[in-house]
Amino acid sequence: MSECETAAQTQLGEIGRELEAIRFRLLGVHASLPAAPAELVHHLEMEEEMAASTHIRVVIETLLEDKIEPAIRDLRNVSALPA
Repeated sequence: MSECETAAQTQLGEIGRELEAIRFRLLGVHASLPAAPAELVHHLEMEEEMAASTHIRVVIETLLEDKIEPAIRDLRNVSALPA
């Protein structure tokens, strides 16, 4: 592996750790918001009827599941490639 590729792997590892920190921050925001009563009984199905806290919680959950966690996994994998 070239010096340039090694440097790129190092940077990607650092970015992965930064994303981990963002993941924990998002989880903290999520945990700080109370679940709306309708969220607990699953009666609300239309987004415009969601309480703001429910909407924020759903956005965080989706962001983590669809974007952040897969990115962290990918960055870990690429930064661990053998030289």
